Amino acid sequence: MAKNETRRISPQVISDDLNSLTALRGIEDYDPRDEDYTVKKLDALKTAMETAQEAETRAEATLKAARDDANAAEWEFHNAMLRVKQFVIAQFGEDSNEVHAVGLKKKSEYRTPTRNSKTEPASAVGPA
Repeated sequence: MAKNETRRISPQVISDDLNSLTALRGIEDYDPRDEDYTVKKLDALKTAMETAQEAETRAEATLKAARDDANAAEWEFHNAMLRVKQFVIAQFGEDSNEVHAVGLKKKSEYRTPTRNSKTEPASAVGPA
């Protein structure tokens, strides 16, 4: 039988199997020794497969909807926290402990900018 039954079967193989089942229904003399391989049992297996595939499709749609809802809720929360940080700065000032408490740097914690002196490199000054 199958080598690795944990991987999905390609849609082409499933389509070929369905075509084979359709052709098998047309064979009037088909009478297997094992009752598990009668046309009636194969039809039941086909119905079970289709039911499972439909359930999977519904579950994927539910998952996608839940993922979209979670994404929207995360962005709503994040945007609200950004506004909260702006309100804390406005209410308490840029250098307050409250600003630091909400995860921002105090204004005094930033380094002051320094000027770079512009000196000419020694190789640029030479005899002309």
